[in-house]
Amino acid sequence: MSYEIITLPGYRAVGLKWEGTFSEIVPNLKKVIQQSEDRANELEYKVNPSIQLGLSYHTVENGFAHYAVYEVSEEQEIPEGMIEIKVPEWTYVKTTHNKGEDIEKTYTDLHQWLFDSDYTTFKEAGVDYYDPMPIKHEYYPVNRDQNDSHFDIYIPIEKK
Repeated sequence: MSYEIITLPGYRAVGLKWEGTFSEIVPNLKKVIQQSEDRANELEYKVNPSIQLGLSYHTVENGFAHYAVYEVSEEQEIPEGMIEIKVPEWTYVKTTHNKGEDIEKTYTDLHQWLFDSDYTTFKEAGVDYYDPMPIKHEYYPVNRDQNDSHFDIYIPIEKK
């Protein structure tokens, strides 16, 4: 695995939100992700139409909030039933999960890298998190294989 430290500017994203426990993921989360993809044509001002974002925030005990969204410009209005999320400028560790690999191993290796590095995961002040990697941003190509996807992972970090 390779890891890169990168700072991304803040951005605005619009799409759908799912929130629940790990036991509620199947099939609910996949439905929301698919609905977001199906409604992508409603977003006229996508910054990168070929990338769907999966932004997970582990603010739910035994679960998380997930935003299936697309980065959009300020001109984009929020379509009926969709939500907006603003992501601030953050520094991330970036890695890639490759097709055919075990996602659990990708995240285990990333967690070990963080443990051994000069960085720790970023946590927003005043927010209760329930996971050692509380914020996970995944960038999915829209033409991905839904059953064996490849995608980039961005974890917000700060110096230890």
